[in-house]
Amino acid sequence: MKKGVFWVLLSLALVFVGSLIAHLVQTDFGRVQVKDVRFVSSDGKILSALLFIPKGVSPEKPAPAVLTMHGYINSRETQSGFNIEFARRGYVVFAMDMAGHGYSEQIKGGLANPARGAADGLLYLASLPFVDKDNIAVEGHSMGGWSTLSAAGRYPHLVRTVILVGSSSETYGAPKVTAETPFNFAVIFSKYDEFSRLMWGVEKASDIVKTQKLKIAFGTTEDVVPNKLYGSFENKSARKLYIPNCTHPGDHLSTEAIGNAIEFLQDSIKPPKYIDPKNQIWPWKEFGTLLGLIGGIMFLLSYGYCLLQTAYFSSLRSRPIGFQVNNKALSIITWLVGFFLVTAIPAFTFFRFQQPGGRTPTPNAFWPQSLTIGFARWATFNALIAIGLFIVWHFVYHRRIGGNLVSYGLATNLEKPKFHLGQLWKAFALSVCTVFATHIVLSIVYWAFKVDFRWWVIALKPMDFARFWIFIKFLPPFALFAFVNALVLNGQLKAKESKSEVTSTAVWMVSSALANCLGILILVLLQVGKLFATQTLYFPTQPLLGIVAYQFVFLTAVVGAISSFFYRRTGNIYVGAFVNALFVTWYIVAGQAIQFAG
Repeated sequence: MKKGVFWVLLSLALVFVGSLIAHLVQTDFGRVQVKDVRFVSSDGKILSALLFIPKGVSPEKPAPAVLTMHGYINSRETQSGFNIEFARRGYVVFAMDMAGHGYSEQIKGGLANPARGAADGLLYLASLPFVDKDNIAVEGHSMGGWSTLSAAGRYPHLVRTVILVGSSSETYGAPKVTAETPFNFAVIFSKYDEFSRLMWGVEKASDIVKTQKLKIAFGTTEDVVPNKLYGSFENKSARKLYIPNCTHPGDHLSTEAIGNAIEFLQDSIKPPKYIDPKNQIWPWKEFGTLLGLIGGIMFLLSYGYCLLQTAYFSSLRSRPIGFQVNNKALSIITWLVGFFLVTAIPAFTFFRFQQPGGRTPTPNAFWPQSLTIGFARWATFNALIAIGLFIVWHFVYHRRIGGNLVSYGLATNLEKPKFHLGQLWKAFALSVCTVFATHIVLSIVYWAFKVDFRWWVIALKPMDFARFWIFIKFLPPFALFAFVNALVLNGQLKAKESKSEVTSTAVWMVSSALANCLGILILVLLQVGKLFATQTLYFPTQPLLGIVAYQFVFLTAVVGAISSFFYRRTGNIYVGAFVNALFVTWYIVAGQAIQFAG
């Protein structure tokens, strides 16, 4: 128990230190106040935003302002780099959760509504008494760019500057921009942007300079020249194209892309406090929330370990049982074949099972998150494939070397190969307590510091009540996957034992993490590698899921590590499987958009 308490305290220290660093950077070390805001949309829905108010701003001394909006299946925190840098230069920043995303309810029309809440956000921002209504900018990434541009088109008298990052005009509700459109207009479109075909109709992102709609927006018949100023800031006709060296999601992790946005904003609307665009502190916020994420996962493991030492849950503790290996060479070959299948099949099916026929699943009242439906379908089919292969493997080989309920981790009593429902209940109760405690820690962090656990596109957010009920509905398919995955990793792919228990646990956790994530990591490397080599995608029809796969490298690795950690301490798969079922469903549902508008 002392060892467990030490790790719990260490994990909480990491969470606190990381979150404090993130909070200090986000508030510019006390010079910016950050508020969590809820306001009502025109159709009566609740929308959310983070409001950044620089020190000294008041109704008597109003400041220029910026409305920022993230892209599809992200949240307001994804824009942190832009928000922090704008606010520390004296701009009031209103960082919105797009309708249906984060803590914003879905509005009438859903994603088909062009502004997706941005128009309501613009009106709210302009109504604040400490905002200079003659100097408001909007900045949006990807779909958020379409939304903020749509809001600017609806209320042109309120917007002086529009900055599109990884986005475009004349696409999915975004209005057409011409040289006469009365606002300053910047396009920041990265050299390796995965959505060049969707946004601008070109195979290579750098070829947007040749597109007709960009030439029309910039008032030229020649190819648009990056970094050249077209028009004038004085009469709100300024136009500028930036092509930073990063990818579509990389815009949020790029000092170049964020610096481009800072430069154009400061040139178009005089900042209360000029700071060189290259002077940026936001990476320290990413570092802080990454520490929080690492600490949060450590807390989940160590808190569960501590619960296993208590009198009530101590009966779950046991040692794992191995196999009677007679032919070492054959054992190694079968293990390697199993490892290959475990890591390769999810990667081969990642696109096919989520979007059969290339169609995104349709959300509905019961399952209102389309991408989560795809993830659940993928997880379920992979679980069924794994069950079939496991049965074949058992009867062909492992039954002969001691494969049974005990060695597979299916028995709850290892002295006799029996299954006890009471022990299963204890495993479930321990898992609920462990995951719930982790959620409480994250909720306290969010309340105290206005940050969550994240790094880049990998984010663990507190669930609100709306997403809790969605969590319950999606739990069964992810639970099926978690149990089958635990059976395969700990029953079939048992790692080598060492003399040291610490070493054995570490080896098992790393082995299971690699088995789960290596195939998807290779998929990501193929996609990104070809992108950086040729500016085109290895899987050209999958720009979105190719980016989503980044998160699944992390998530599947964590799942494997959690599964083996608890298996080493209980001798069965149930605690790890229950913890993973709850954790995976929480992670996915809390981070996904609610598309069904009712």
